[in-house]
Amino acid sequence: MHSYEPRHGHGLAHDPLNSIVAPRPIGWVSTRSAAGVVNLAPYSFFNLFNYTPPVVGFASTGWKDSVANVRETGEFVWNLATAALAEQMNATSAPVPADVDEFALAGLEPAPSTLVAPPRVAASPAAFECRLTEVVRLKDAAGREVDTWLVLGEAVLVHLDERVLVDGVFDLLAADPLLRAGGPGDYYTLAPERRLRMQRPGA
Repeated sequence: MHSYEPRHGHGLAHDPLNSIVAPRPIGWVSTRSAAGVVNLAPYSFFNLFNYTPPVVGFASTGWKDSVANVRETGEFVWNLATAALAEQMNATSAPVPADVDEFALAGLEPAPSTLVAPPRVAASPAAFECRLTEVVRLKDAAGREVDTWLVLGEAVLVHLDERVLVDGVFDLLAADPLLRAGGPGDYYTLAPERRLRMQRPGA
């Protein structure tokens, strides 16, 4: 076994943590500043945390434009990153000035949202319009603050492309999501032959 204390370093070519906790959906988050500047950025630390109400969250290492905009306006949109949008998603990860519109940078068409100001990615087959519930600065076990912020928001409106709805069920394979899987630049997609169906006991 290769065992290590993270505080002393992992001693490997690449930190294995984000390879082990994988694959992960990508938090492709669009925001708009109070001044009206649109931002779009991917976050690999993203997930769903609650059903009712639906709460999603993403963590930002460093106080980035997305966090600043959400704190300022209280709104964001999560867009499903797909295999077909991989190159555009990657382009929006570029470290650019706050006044750069990543939709334009990546050649993406924005679509107007209904209940919040930030636009959606028009080509994404699923999107959540979200209102901020809280921003939490993370701490270590000793209670010291670290340079990472967890942004949680309630999904107040969900958009689904009807082409990925099969008999009223969202077909994840049809949506073909792009999943982050650690390593310096590893991503994965899903395949039907890897599907495993199980019913929970008592369900």
